[in-house]
Amino acid sequence: MPKLFIVSLGCPKNLADAEVMAGELAAAGWELTASEEGADAALLNTCAFLSSAVKESEAELRRLLALKARGKLSKVMITGCLVEREKQKLAQRFPGLDAVVGIHALAQAAKALEEGKTYILPAEGPLESPRLKARLTAAHSAYLKVADGCDNRCAYCLIPSIRGGFRSKPMESLMEEAGRLAGSGAVEISLIAQDTTSYGADLYGKPRLAELLGRLSRTPGVKWWRLMYVYPERLSRDLLLAMRDTRGVCRYLDMPLQHIADGVLKKMRRASTERSIKDKLEELRALMPDIALRTNFITGFPGETEADFERLLAFVKEARFDNVAVFPYSREPGTPAASLPGQVPERVKAERVEALIKAQSSVIDGINAGLKGKQAQVLMDSPLFGRTYRDAPEIDGRVEIDPGTGPRPKPGQLLKVKFTGASGYLRRAKLLPLRR
Repeated sequence: MPKLFIVSLGCPKNLADAEVMAGELAAAGWELTASEEGADAALLNTCAFLSSAVKESEAELRRLLALKARGKLSKVMITGCLVEREKQKLAQRFPGLDAVVGIHALAQAAKALEEGKTYILPAEGPLESPRLKARLTAAHSAYLKVADGCDNRCAYCLIPSIRGGFRSKPMESLMEEAGRLAGSGAVEISLIAQDTTSYGADLYGKPRLAELLGRLSRTPGVKWWRLMYVYPERLSRDLLLAMRDTRGVCRYLDMPLQHIADGVLKKMRRASTERSIKDKLEELRALMPDIALRTNFITGFPGETEADFERLLAFVKEARFDNVAVFPYSREPGTPAASLPGQVPERVKAERVEALIKAQSSVIDGINAGLKGKQAQVLMDSPLFGRTYRDAPEIDGRVEIDPGTGPRPKPGQLLKVKFTGASGYLRRAKLLPLRR
C-alpha cells in the first residue's frame, strides 16, 4: 500500500476536516503514516485565518515540494483554508502541486490525489456528518464538529469569506457520529464549530445546543463533554443550566471575548458590550462557581487608545480567567477593519501583548497558590501527564503525575490526584491510591 503523511495546521476545526480526508484516503488504499520518512505522498491541510498562518502554510508547502523535487515524495496535495482564500491562484503559484481540494470537497480527496485534479466546491445545504473518518487525535480524546461557517461578520475576520455561512449538522447525524467516536475509544469529546452556541439555528429556527448536549450525554462510554468556541451573548440560561445539570458536561467554556472596551468592541462588530460581558461572567460563576474559563483577546485593533488598552489590562487582572490567549491585531486584506483609520504601530501592539501576558501570568500564579494539597480528577494523556476538566486538549495546561510505587497510568484513564505544586500552566500532582 502507498503511504500518506498528513500535516494539519491551525485549529481543531481544521484537524476535524483532515480526519475526514484521512478516512477517504485510507478507504481508497492509502496507508496513513505518522512519519514523512518513507511516505509516498503528503497531504497539507492549511490554515489561512491570519497572514502569519498563510506564511506558515506556504513555508510548509515549499518544504514538501522540495522533498518531492528530491524524489522523497511522489505527490503533494494541498487542502484547507488557504485553498479557499487563494482559489485557482494557488496551483498557478505552486506548479509542483499534484492536487488541490477545497474545504467543501473533503469527500473528493482520494479522487483528487488519484487523478491529479482540483476540486473547489461551494457550500450547499446542511452540513452532513462524514461518510468516513480516520482519527488523528489521541484515541481517548476526540473532536465532534457540530457546525461550520459563520454568520457573525466580525470586522477583523475572514472566516465567512473562507468557510461560508453558518451550517449545522442534523442532530440525528451527530448522535451517530458521537457513537462512532465512543466506539473508537473516545472518553472525552469536545464540541467544535466557528460558533458552537448557534448550533441548530439554521436547521430548527433557534439554537438547540442545550438539547444536543442532553442527547449526546447519553452516549455510552463518554465521560467528558466539552464546549469550545462559544459566544457570550448566546449563552442562554437554558444552556447554562444544561451545562450545570447534565452529567459528564465539563464546567469549562472556551469563550473568545476579543476585548472589553465598548468602543473597540463596536468597531470589531462584536455583539457584546463591557456590561454584557461582565454580567455574563457573574451569571456563569453564580450558577457554576467551579467553572473554568478560557478566552482570547486581540490588542492593537485600529483605534484602540491607551485608555482602551488599560481597561482591557485591568479586566484581565480582575476577571481571573484560567487560560488566556493574546494576539496582536493582524491587518487582513478584504476585511472591513483593514481600511479603518488609526492603525496601531507594530511596536505598540507587541508591547501591549507582552503586558497582557504578564498580567495573566500573575493571575495564574494566584490560582496556582491555592492548588497545593487539593484533590482533583485527571484524564491521563500519557503515563506521566494528564489534564483536569479545566484544561482542553493541546491548548491549555497539563498535570505532571507522580505515580509513586504503583503501576504507570494508561492514556484515557480517569484518576484521582493531589496537587503538590505548580509552575505556570504546568501543575504537579501525586497519584492517589484507588479505593477498593
